[in-house]
Amino acid sequence: LSRRVLTLRESLLELEALIAYDIDFPEEDDGPIAPERINVATEHLLAALDGLLATARAGELIREGALVVIAGAPNVGKSSLFNALLGRRRAIVTDIPGTTRDALEAVIDTGSWPLRLVDTAGLRDALDVVERLGIEVSEAYLERADVVLACGDDAATLARAVDVSRQRTNAPVMAVRTKIDQADSHALSVSQPVGTVLVSAETGEGLAELLTAITDVLSNSQLTPDLDAPVLTHMRHRYAIQTARNEVAAFQSA
Repeated sequence: LSRRVLTLRESLLELEALIAYDIDFPEEDDGPIAPERINVATEHLLAALDGLLATARAGELIREGALVVIAGAPNVGKSSLFNALLGRRRAIVTDIPGTTRDALEAVIDTGSWPLRLVDTAGLRDALDVVERLGIEVSEAYLERADVVLACGDDAATLARAVDVSRQRTNAPVMAVRTKIDQADSHALSVSQPVGTVLVSAETGEGLAELLTAITDVLSNSQLTPDLDAPVLTHMRHRYAIQTARNEVAAFQSA
C-alpha cells in the first residue's frame, strides 16, 4: 500500500510540474502545455484513486472478518452449530428455549475470508424482559450482517427462519437445515428452500460444505480480496484517499 501511495504521489507531482512549467516558461520551444495533456493525466489519477477506494470494503472484511449471523427460532441448534464451526465449546447448549440471551462472537479463518460468526438469541415473541433485549441485539446484528445463516431443524422452522431473516436484513440469506443426524430420510426428502445446506453439529456432516457455501456467497457479493494487491484496511487510510480524490476532482472542475 505504501508503494502504491508513493506512486500516486509521484503522478500528482508530475501533474503539478506540467502546470508549473507552463506558467514559468510559456514561450519555450516546446510551446504551451496542451490542456488535453493535463486532462488525461488528471483522469488517470482519479481512476487510480477510485480503484484504491473500491478496495475499502474488501479491506474491512479482511481486517475485521465478514459478519456471519446465525439466526432462527430457539432450540433449533444455532449454538451447537456455532460451537461446531469453532471446534470448541463457546456457547451454552441446552434443550431449554431461550438459553442464548445475548450475542456471542468469534472469528474463524477459512483461508479466503476471515468469518466473524455471531450466535444470536432465538427469534420469537418473548415475554421475558432479558430475552427480549437479547432478541433486539439479534435484530441489530441481522441489519449489519454480510451473510445470514437461517437455521431450522425441520421444514417448518427452516422456512420461518428464512422468511423472518429476509424481513430483517438485506444480506444474502442461506437456509441451513440443522440436526440432520436426528431426522429420518423421509423428513429430509421434504422440499427444502433452494440452496439449503444440510448439517449436523453432532457428527460434523455438512460443516465443510457450509463454510464453502459461505465463502462462495461472499465472493459473489463482495470484491474478492487479492492479498497481493494494495487494499485499504483502515478508516483513516480510506478518509485520506477520499480527501485526495475530492481535491483532485475539485482541481479538474476548476
